[in-house]
Amino acid sequence: MKITEKEVRYVAGLANLQLEEGEIGKLQADLESILEHFDKLNEVDTSDVAPMAQVLFDAGETAALRADEPVAPLGNEAALANAAQKGSGYFKVPKVIER
Repeated sequence: MKITEKEVRYVAGLANLQLEEGEIGKLQADLESILEHFDKLNEVDTSDVAPMAQVLFDAGETAALRADEPVAPLGNEAALANAAQKGSGYFKVPKVIER
């Protein structure tokens, strides 16, 4: 699949990246390579594979998942206890988006 320079600039804008002219060609090649890989993955026959939301396995004590146990919520005051700036029950942070 061929990616145009316009599409590269659009994706870079979505990612809030400021690219130099030399970087556009490299990113264009990288994106094309990624899409080619997806095309190869689409060729794999997955008709016999059942859909899953999460991969679960029997691993006994080595399982990475823990049992769900309800706990009390943290609460506003405890959450904001070490906040650099807070106000009206919320964290205050500097503005980072200039659009």
